[in-house]
Amino acid sequence: MNKIKPEPKRSRFMALLLTTLLTFPFMSACGSSQQSSAPPPPVDDTRAGGVQTNRASSPTPEAKKGLSNAQKVGITLAGAAALYYIYNQHKNKQEKGPQGKHYLSKNGRVYYRDAQNRAHWVTPPPEGIKVPESEAAAYREFQGYNNQETGRDLTSVPEATAPVPAQ
Repeated sequence: MNKIKPEPKRSRFMALLLTTLLTFPFMSACGSSQQSSAPPPPVDDTRAGGVQTNRASSPTPEAKKGLSNAQKVGITLAGAAALYYIYNQHKNKQEKGPQGKHYLSKNGRVYYRDAQNRAHWVTPPPEGIKVPESEAAAYREFQGYNNQETGRDLTSVPEATAPVPAQ
């Protein structure tokens, strides 16, 4: 007659351990349904193709005090001033996309959301935005007003420190 020998406890423990380790990747790959409702990560359109332009600062002649006649008609907003201008033009729109509602992030950047609810960072045009003097006066204290390099950035704007409404 055949006699059945009891298995040692060590082999049962190893079998249980290996079974657990092999099933762990399958269980973790399933994920939870809560993650699928979260919006996808933001898209940084400013780094298209990984090509970055190297802007060397050219020496500028000493600026005159006051505004010329051409500047009184249109003042150039660049940098933070241009971003804040773009944000203010789009902050109350209802549609999505580049012409839709824009948001101000806590890090001082402006973004909009596309149809898939992905965030796209907004970059002001390198040549700046021509704005009538009456509208540009509100942006006088920001970097980029009339191409000046000093001034406030957008992290100090009250809208940047306010909590973001739920999407």
